[in-house]
Amino acid sequence: MAVLSYNEILPKTIIDYNNEPYEVLSSHIFRMQQRKPVNQTKLRHLVSGKVMEISFHQNETVTEADIDRIQAKYLYTNRGESWFAEENNPKNRFSFPDEVVHEKVQWLAPNTVVEVLTYEEKPMTIKIPVKVDLEVKDAPPAVKGNTVSGGTKLVELSTGAKVDVPLFINTGDIVRINTDDGLYTERVEKA
Repeated sequence: MAVLSYNEILPKTIIDYNNEPYEVLSSHIFRMQQRKPVNQTKLRHLVSGKVMEISFHQNETVTEADIDRIQAKYLYTNRGESWFAEENNPKNRFSFPDEVVHEKVQWLAPNTVVEVLTYEEKPMTIKIPVKVDLEVKDAPPAVKGNTVSGGTKLVELSTGAKVDVPLFINTGDIVRINTDDGLYTERVEKA
């Protein structure tokens, strides 16, 4: 575990703050008039997902969190819990409350391999690919002349997620979705 000074607390770093793991979302170092520099950061708690703003002063240090990564398969979501199994050890199963990982799990098909971040050997959160390819399960027909709404329609994907796509997308097509913002990027395969 490395000790980080105030100016080394940068985005995508995972730090120990009050004995809890936090991911640094943003940092901005500034100096107000005659005062010493301050690093204004936004931190997200790895378990709860709660975001908070913390300022680190020039004389402060934090330790980098001891985070390990394991590969796991997404199994299913049921009764408010999303279940995963370690890829090389299927007997090692664990779950996350749905409210913690719902934004990520909605883009996962069963048996998709994801990266699980562990802290002190306990699973904390998952990292999913930036782009995923999913099948369109239900798409309403395109109505000629219906371009007032920008030429898009709302479709349901095989995972149950709903996303706006262009009018030419039909049921059975495979589309690529950006998981960061939940937007359609392109059609991969035509049905």
